[in-house]
Amino acid sequence: MPRTLVISPNWIGDAVMAQPLLRRLKERHPDRPIDVVAPTWVAPVWRAMREVDTVLESPFKHGALQWKERKAFAKILKARGYADSYVLPNTLKFALIPWLAGIPRRVGYKGEMRYGLVNVMHHDDKTAPRPMAQFYQALADAPVRDLARPERLPEPVMTVAPEEAQAALARLQLPGGAHVVFAPGAEFGPAKRWPSTYFAELAQTILAHRPDVQILLLGSPKDRAVCDEITALAPQAHNLAGSTSLAEAIALISRAAAVVTNDSGLMHIGAALGRPVVAIYGPTDPRHTPPLSQLAQILWLHIECSPCQQRECPLGHQHCMKQILPQAVWQPLQSMLAAA
Repeated sequence: MPRTLVISPNWIGDAVMAQPLLRRLKERHPDRPIDVVAPTWVAPVWRAMREVDTVLESPFKHGALQWKERKAFAKILKARGYADSYVLPNTLKFALIPWLAGIPRRVGYKGEMRYGLVNVMHHDDKTAPRPMAQFYQALADAPVRDLARPERLPEPVMTVAPEEAQAALARLQLPGGAHVVFAPGAEFGPAKRWPSTYFAELAQTILAHRPDVQILLLGSPKDRAVCDEITALAPQAHNLAGSTSLAEAIALISRAAAVVTNDSGLMHIGAALGRPVVAIYGPTDPRHTPPLSQLAQILWLHIECSPCQQRECPLGHQHCMKQILPQAVWQPLQSMLAAA
């Protein structure tokens, strides 16, 4: 039976937003297995998608061409019998893989110098870029230059077995009651981070109203210091940044009463798992990469200098985040917790 190959983006949030593409591909070919080539750090996201048959972890280092390694990997792929491939990163390096593997139909956006490598070429208007979920989903259809934004963007869906969440709670020695997840980090840069003092104040407010609720701080090892700042002021919160695998973090989010998060990969995971999300935006644009769920609440002031899309505030004040006060986050969170 012929198979479909999808080559994953390198960012967790982008991988989540590609799920509607898989759904569309399954609608077209229900019996055709879909494999995904993904970096190790993104692979758990794809494993939580029902449409994926096999995740093949990419052996490549960031930035290097690694011609010999790509040829060897392509040989493995060729033996799996792919009819088509969808190259989600826009780089030349990833477009080489399905070409070297002899996959006859190779779909992707124009990207960098990819003519011939990609033989079903899509184009995005840089002056009015497609929202990411629509950007990826469009690859399943015939290429068009103009693509109207739908009234409602496609919503990614991820699933986690209940026993995976229970296993994560047991390993981390956490109680099994209701919990709220905080995701205070942001891989993109500090400009996207809501102040740690605000997260701490929000934690204290939650516990004053709901002392039965556990607060779990999730993130990568890079987020540990920010989470330490929060637990210094709210010691009842559990700092799990860097202590969980991504698979465990996904499992913990899957049973959260609510998720409070910056614009980050964990935000997109929370939305895709159908959890209530309060998403705090400042320098980035929620019209382009929103949390795609009817249960998500977006807080964005859209002040004069926002969105600047900068990793650090170029004006040095970070007003776009600091002017969103803890009480503004507590307001939608109250009703989410009442329903938990």
